[in-house]
Amino acid sequence: MARAFLFVLDSFGVGGAPDAAAYGDEGADTLGHIAEFCAAGAGDRAGLRQGPLSLPNMSELGLMQIARSASGRFPAGMPVPEKVYGIYGAATEISRGKDTPSGHWEIAGTPVSFDWGYFPLEGDAFPPEFIEALCREAGVPGILGNCHASGTEIIARLGEEHIRTGKPICYTSSDSVFQVAAHEVHFGLDRLLAFCRLARGLLDPYNIGRVIARPFIGQSASTFQRTGNRRDFSVLPPEPTLLDRLIEHGRHVHAVGKIGDIFAHQGISRVIKANGNEALMNASLSAIDEAEDGDLVFTNFVDFDMIYGHRRDVPGYAAALEAFDARLPDVHKKLKPGDLVVLTADHGCDPTWRGTDHTRERVPVIAYGPGIRSRSIGVRRSYADIGESIARHLGIPAGAHGRSFL
Repeated sequence: MARAFLFVLDSFGVGGAPDAAAYGDEGADTLGHIAEFCAAGAGDRAGLRQGPLSLPNMSELGLMQIARSASGRFPAGMPVPEKVYGIYGAATEISRGKDTPSGHWEIAGTPVSFDWGYFPLEGDAFPPEFIEALCREAGVPGILGNCHASGTEIIARLGEEHIRTGKPICYTSSDSVFQVAAHEVHFGLDRLLAFCRLARGLLDPYNIGRVIARPFIGQSASTFQRTGNRRDFSVLPPEPTLLDRLIEHGRHVHAVGKIGDIFAHQGISRVIKANGNEALMNASLSAIDEAEDGDLVFTNFVDFDMIYGHRRDVPGYAAALEAFDARLPDVHKKLKPGDLVVLTADHGCDPTWRGTDHTRERVPVIAYGPGIRSRSIGVRRSYADIGESIARHLGIPAGAHGRSFL
């Protein structure tokens, strides 16, 4: 049997989604706009990076051709290699929404066909009866925030009042999400996680996709910083995913980073936690060493989205992409005959776009490994084709959605 390694570059969209206008994202292009800004010198930052975006390894695996097929043009300032190695294409999301669960579940062969619940933009974000029940059951004197907000901004604005009053900071975004920020010491990490578990149960009738715990440390607005102890509490996928099917057939799923949380820990054999892209890559390499025939190593590289996309940090996003690209030879050295590596994304988060939210985009699909013939697979009609290709590679029966490109 073979092994498979699925790496999601969280939010690394390539533009061109046919329904982007319905989400207010027509023209959004995470890769294309980062490259454009870097080529114009707007991606330079002293001591971090400078010049055009440079992703030589992913480019040789077809990234330039992917960008052109998805959005109609090559990224600015990036050379197009003469020869491409591996399978390359783009995928269009058919799930509703542009959020993390929808994207990952569809990648794993289970598109979301229902509408998520969302909180209103104007006035208080959360229903008063929900907040009353949550505060009563959690034993807190109330909440702060109750609005749409950027996580770093609202912690800087309300963190000191939170420490003083003991009220957790609750906020949301354009995603179907309830987020809670609280101080790891003054409020307590275990207490924050318990508060989020309560919220998860109370929010089920509202069809909210995720509750996210956002712990932070520091003593003032100038020193507050979020820690690596984030935790996502997701609803279960609507039907069995690729991960469930692998477990059913006796395989192991090694979930690196927040993958376990995204799938509500269903279809997971082993959870491997790591904080930051470099640590996530190191953990993935260790998991590759330990994976047996028939296993899947599934990693989410969250920094692209959480630290750079949402914060609209073009130089930071570009530097993170270049650092990831530079580690791909380390992955290649670990591969055995029969192994398959797939690189993709779950949505976009164009750092040049208005606001701070995700953007509806197509995503790259790169697949390679020893003995795999280079070819274009065009634009796939669903992310589910990724999961079905991995299912075929690992020798388990096909699912109900998607079509293998192998």
